Amino acid sequence: MSDIPELLERFRRGAELVAVAITGAAGPELDFKPAPDKWSVRQIVAHLADAESANVVRLRQVISEDNPTLVSFNQNAWAERTNYQKRKPSQSLDTMRQLRAENYDLLKELPAEIFARAGTHPSRGVMSLLDLLRLFAEHAEKHAVQIRSVRAEYKASRQKPVG
Repeated sequence: MSDIPELLERFRRGAELVAVAITGAAGPELDFKPAPDKWSVRQIVAHLADAESANVVRLRQVISEDNPTLVSFNQNAWAERTNYQKRKPSQSLDTMRQLRAENYDLLKELPAEIFARAGTHPSRGVMSLLDLLRLFAEHAEKHAVQIRSVRAEYKASRQKPVG
């Protein structure tokens, strides 16, 4: 389990990677969708805030309970029914930052053997606390890349052909 310190650092940095990725995005750029079935920057950041709120429960379940069933959520239903398209990215980012910081503070103090504790996710199966930490670290990283990609596509769509 020697990769715990590295994963904890990646996890800790996740919200700041997202913050950097959205820096300067405003107006129509926040709502640009590269395709009808893809999310906008605004929606991605709202999703990250909601995912982090679900992670609060998942982490505490695995730390505190014996073999819990982990909370699952339908991200597309949440996006649609909780108005991701209207959420303020600054508030979503603040929520993600706050919850991520609290989760990090909890995790960094745990003894290494706790990271072997596990729960069962309805679709992913048995997941240890270490598996969850890895998943959550990667989640923010992947969405930061996705945000940069959406922003690049927006900028490309705004360029007028010469001629």
